[in-house]
Amino acid sequence: MSLLDRHRAVMPGWMPVYYGDDALEIVSGSGRRVTDARGRSYLDFFGGVLTNMIGYDIAEVSDAVRRQIDTGVAHTSTLYLIRQQIELAEKIARVSGIPDARVFFTNSGSEANESALLFACNVRRSNQILAIKNGYHGRTFATMAITGHRSWSSSSLTPLTVNWLSSADRLRGRMAGLSDGDLLDAAVDDLREVLATVTAGDVAALIAEPIQGVGGFVHGPDGLLGAYRKVLAEHGILLIADEVQTGWGRTGEHFWGYQAHGVTPDLITFAKGIGNGFALGGVVGRAEVMNAVPAISFSTFGGNPVSAAAGNAVLDYVLDHDLQGNAKRVGEILLGGLRSLPATILAEVRGRGLMIGLEFVRPGTTEPDPATTVRVFDLCREGGLLVGKGGLYGNVLRLGPALTLTEEEAREGLAILTDSIATADAEARVA
Repeated sequence: MSLLDRHRAVMPGWMPVYYGDDALEIVSGSGRRVTDARGRSYLDFFGGVLTNMIGYDIAEVSDAVRRQIDTGVAHTSTLYLIRQQIELAEKIARVSGIPDARVFFTNSGSEANESALLFACNVRRSNQILAIKNGYHGRTFATMAITGHRSWSSSSLTPLTVNWLSSADRLRGRMAGLSDGDLLDAAVDDLREVLATVTAGDVAALIAEPIQGVGGFVHGPDGLLGAYRKVLAEHGILLIADEVQTGWGRTGEHFWGYQAHGVTPDLITFAKGIGNGFALGGVVGRAEVMNAVPAISFSTFGGNPVSAAAGNAVLDYVLDHDLQGNAKRVGEILLGGLRSLPATILAEVRGRGLMIGLEFVRPGTTEPDPATTVRVFDLCREGGLLVGKGGLYGNVLRLGPALTLTEEEAREGLAILTDSIATADAEARVA
């Protein structure tokens, strides 16, 4: 029995694997490259869904984890002091931009967002949440409720009352074709209308991704969250920035995605890249909000000594090597090259730094074309490049390579993407 058959025999049917019957098993990695069970090497432009943020087999991370494991202490629980956790919390509080910040560690982005909702709802004494259409915030019971992406909304049952704001999609929907200024005006009008008509008035928080991850890297103009915040402040509503995918310098221009918007959130959630493959997430926020939980609580494994050791090494590496600057520099190579392509199937190239989305449509229309997207996706693999998929209609390729990506590797990946898109474009013209 093949490994894929064994997977299908014991895993839930709703757990997808890329490439269907030709599913890939990655058995080793180094830098920005991985090798599969057949011995084929690939340049990885998806990084375990933007999680292997500084690449594979990074000595600084491996050494830090090994030192902690060699102590014999992989877990103690937060009922005891954990030096690695405290040191990492101090660093995250310092770079968060939030004065007098507190940090709570979790195991994942879903749990981080779940925790942020708990804090916000407690301090506001309300279970009403505002969320953005096309957003994704996790697979747990409450985070599904604030996920405005039907493919990932596994249940209509929810502990929250959720009301929705329009996404900043420029191709279709309420914001289609709007200039930056007009979109900002329309978004504020939309928020005011929602508050006036479908809420009970005591909304707890707005949660928003500065750039929508699973939604296909859709994002609004700079200042959008700041414009929202002015209205939210009139009502005492909190702002939660979901930085699970945008944090740690990935956008290039800023360390956090929220910093493009002239606003400081009340709470920031993080995960994925900070562990570089080790399970680590959390929330950093204003002390008065973080302290609003009225009973004893903790996370058994969140911020455990091993994951926190990895997190410390990752954050030090990001800062010591100016990976934010590298993301901007190398991202410009990719964005510039992709935006110059003449392909009729490519409706939009969007994103910032090393967070790039390619939206594919039927030639001459804005009609989503998931079949062509899969074709480009498969052609990239044939050419030796791994990329991700996403978007509301499954018609967006997502690029989220490690922030250590070199200029040479960026050009190598760009060449494979260019050839793959050209082939699929020619096939679509004939069809």
